[in-house]
Amino acid sequence: MRRKPNFSFRIKFAEFLLIIYILAGGFLLAFSSGGFVLNFKQIGFSIFSSLDKGVHFITDGIANTFNAVGELRKLKKDYNDLVLKLENYEEMQRSNADIRKENARLKEQLDFAVSLDEKNIPAQIIARDLDNAFTYLTINKGSVNGIRKNMPVIAFQNGNQGLVGKVVQVGTFTSQIMPIYNINNIVSARIQNSRDLGLVNGLGSQDQPLLMQYIRKSVVDELSYGDIVVTSGENDNYMRDIAIGTISKITTLDYNSSLNIELVPIIDFARLENVVVVNQKELNDRKAYKE
Repeated sequence: MRRKPNFSFRIKFAEFLLIIYILAGGFLLAFSSGGFVLNFKQIGFSIFSSLDKGVHFITDGIANTFNAVGELRKLKKDYNDLVLKLENYEEMQRSNADIRKENARLKEQLDFAVSLDEKNIPAQIIARDLDNAFTYLTINKGSVNGIRKNMPVIAFQNGNQGLVGKVVQVGTFTSQIMPIYNINNIVSARIQNSRDLGLVNGLGSQDQPLLMQYIRKSVVDELSYGDIVVTSGENDNYMRDIAIGTISKITTLDYNSSLNIELVPIIDFARLENVVVVNQKELNDRKAYKE
């Protein structure tokens, strides 16, 4: 017995959705045109037109998304490049600031050396003895550079010329300086305004004030805080009128006929790096020749 062919009609889910979409589009088109008459040609065109718009919408959206991602990556790269340039610029600015600062400091030393009317020997501090009251500074110049014992040492710092101390020991290539804050360094000095004469010595530390003594009590009303004390130039220890410090405290003692005056050194020794050793003998010889 011949078996009848078995026709099966399988509809995929996507095809089913397409049919539903076609029917729904037809109904909507019919209602929108004012009557319930199906025009399958019109329905088909409308459906496929809508599908085409949908496909274009999706592809445009994907393209726009990729474009946005690309733009975002470019913006991020540009931002990172800008940050790097800014960091390099800031580093360059810091370097330039350091260079300008160093140039200014060296220019001070050069201007100071040129302004002096005597033979002078610039030097750099290479060591400090800060452990006791008899502290010393070591410089990188010695006898081969013309350094001799008892030569005065000065410096130019922050626009101010000031006294550092004197040479007390000379080696071939290095020398030791006794700074003015050493308790054994006694300097003949005058108050610049009143011209009163006294002696200045240190208290053993760069962080402590200098002490000026033997100023008469009778002149106390003529003194003011901030008055400058300078070298007197007597006894050929130091040249005249080199700034030592400024008055910071004045004390009157009943049992003493003179004032105790504390001074803040002109030179900030904690930041001192370069000094000038002055040939005092040649200076005196030049002055005598000119006179």
